[in-house]
Amino acid sequence: MAASSSLSTLSHHQTLLSHPKTHLPTTPASSLLVPTTSSKVNGVLLKSTSSSRRLRVGSRSAVVRAAAVEALESTDTDQLVEKSVNTIRFLAIDAVEKANSGHPGLPMGCAPMGHILYDEIMRYNPKNPYWFNRDRFVLSAGHGCMLQYALLHLAGYDSVLEEDLKTFRQWGSRIPGHPENFETPGVEVTTGPLGQGIANAVGLALAEKHLAARFNKPDAEIVDHYTYVILGDGCQMEGIAQEACSLAGHWGLGKLIAFYDDNHISIDGDTAIAFTESVDLRFEALGWHVIWVKNGNTGYDEIRAAIKEAKTVTDKPTLIKVTTTIGFGSPNKSNSYSVHGSALGSKEVEATRQNLGWPYEPFHVPEEVKKHWSRHTPEGASLEAEWNTKFAEYEKKYPEDATEFKSITTGEFPAGWEKALPTYTPETPGDATRNLSQQCLNALAKVIPGLLGGSADLASSNMTLLKMFGDFQKDTPEERNVRFGVREHGMGAICNGICLHSPGFVPYCATFFVFTDYMRGAMRISALSEAGVIYVMTHDSIGLGEDGPTHQPIEHLASFRAMPNILMLRPADGNETAGSYKVAVENRKTPSILALSRQKLPNLPGTSIEGVEKGGYTITDNSSGNKPDVILIGTGSELEIAAKAGDELRKEGKAVRVVSFVSWELFEKQSDEYKESVLPSDVTARVSIEAGSTFGWHKIVGSKGKAIGIDKFGASAPAGKIYQEYGITVEAVVEAAKSVC
Repeated sequence: MAASSSLSTLSHHQTLLSHPKTHLPTTPASSLLVPTTSSKVNGVLLKSTSSSRRLRVGSRSAVVRAAAVEALESTDTDQLVEKSVNTIRFLAIDAVEKANSGHPGLPMGCAPMGHILYDEIMRYNPKNPYWFNRDRFVLSAGHGCMLQYALLHLAGYDSVLEEDLKTFRQWGSRIPGHPENFETPGVEVTTGPLGQGIANAVGLALAEKHLAARFNKPDAEIVDHYTYVILGDGCQMEGIAQEACSLAGHWGLGKLIAFYDDNHISIDGDTAIAFTESVDLRFEALGWHVIWVKNGNTGYDEIRAAIKEAKTVTDKPTLIKVTTTIGFGSPNKSNSYSVHGSALGSKEVEATRQNLGWPYEPFHVPEEVKKHWSRHTPEGASLEAEWNTKFAEYEKKYPEDATEFKSITTGEFPAGWEKALPTYTPETPGDATRNLSQQCLNALAKVIPGLLGGSADLASSNMTLLKMFGDFQKDTPEERNVRFGVREHGMGAICNGICLHSPGFVPYCATFFVFTDYMRGAMRISALSEAGVIYVMTHDSIGLGEDGPTHQPIEHLASFRAMPNILMLRPADGNETAGSYKVAVENRKTPSILALSRQKLPNLPGTSIEGVEKGGYTITDNSSGNKPDVILIGTGSELEIAAKAGDELRKEGKAVRVVSFVSWELFEKQSDEYKESVLPSDVTARVSIEAGSTFGWHKIVGSKGKAIGIDKFGASAPAGKIYQEYGITVEAVVEAAKSVC
């Protein structure tokens, strides 16, 4: 266990109990150990007062707590906490029941830890869900979202009012069936596909550690918040969780605290049918601090003690395994798969009300609970005001740092940042667009304070290193090159978390284009959650050559063009690469994919940064009156082929327009007038060429046009030979053009 890194941090830990948002009870030191049992029986709270011991598990040891148990009289505070916890449970039960759809089991089991986090531990301002220094919460087990919605409602967030609870999972509701950051203020990231949330949380914690290292001063700590996450057995089974948690341990993300809802139930039944590993030992091996709370149902002091312990461990993330009963309180369905993913049913709801002594109507919040939670509004406003005062003093002392910090936290980039992007002429020596990409990244890093990122163990091939910075590592978190290792899926999801931490972060990540197959789940969540991650995807076609079909993307361009809210950009040269980066940086709520070449390409006449912003534009044209004989359309490395074919056809007297179609999505956003100026509707003689699937191209070339591409897997050979064998040639374009005009 590491000592605090600064006196101010140490002071923070020492004063944890007195923090206005941390209402931990005064208890003997021994009760701050997690006991083997702690429960309420007939209104009597049973607590541990013993010291800890070690229990051998396999060949390693895990921390557990043994206890002598003493009975203590229940206090008014205990009763209020229990009533608050049951309020959370029944808000979830009632919302799922009214919708006749949802997952009541997790909220019923996790209500105690949810209550303690939102009511006693976390710092936030419910009237400003975007206050910078708030603690972040991620429900990785997103199916249990009624837990978070109930907590947001009690805490006073305007995004979840009583009428919203009654519209759960309905058309137009502000509380959809899984948490969505773009629908519900107070929800940090979009979760639901299991494992994505814990990986997002790693990104959020990385962002906090990076900003703290860059901007905190010995006399001014302006970045100091935690990332909390609840994940379940399903998240633990997903490979993405392993990838992200491995990195979290490697990076020493001490302000990441994850609660593992250890309820042993998944959709198919008891997890023993498929999941028998020791999660504790796995996480210890990953470099996490591990605590086991044996009674997550009623062991409130155990949960509090675990959080307190976690906060003293500053050099590694903490996993708190909380053993709970799914559907706690349901007399006939608890601890079974039947409570996981469907409403309890009216009879079982009534039985649960009787079992937990809950006499209230659906959606009722008892007055004493409402009054208790109402303090979060003034406390949150006070926390933000205090931070604003602290930052105002910081800004006076450190104006340059404050300017960079504000750019990251507000999303306002320095004026004229785009002028830093390089420009090219046809006389500029040709180069692979992956190399041109690195020139753009390094130019942008000087003017965009929030630009950071890296590659999945391919930095020297993807060309993504920022040459003026070192590596983000456990002991150098202020640096901006992030080494993700061979973890594509985790990489994408971590970048989503970084992006959604603060609006001025511009994270990028890289691998070979074909390996987007490993990270598509995270990329889809980027698009859905409006996270403007930049995906730098090199080796974008058969042009990579000898590595062969396992590494040569074919269907990938078409598949991403089919995905909503994502920009698929395939630049042809230097100017188009720079233009693609300009577009990607500007679109903070839309992720961008840059498909970049391994092979050298010439800088073509007529290409421009401005043209890329239109998606499709004319680079050469010898026609008049917007009536060319034929239109040749190319992207990326094949634009050069289209341009050369145009030259050949002009020698034969043809009026030829050559169009760069770098981004279908951007072209679709243009006015009808502009689109008609590039692709006039009465010119049906059109030929496209792209070293990828022809799927979708007939939307562009029309029924009378021809699409040249590849609709089978590639081959292992030098790039030039493959192009020739697959007919991705000037001759093929000329022949096709003659056949349609």
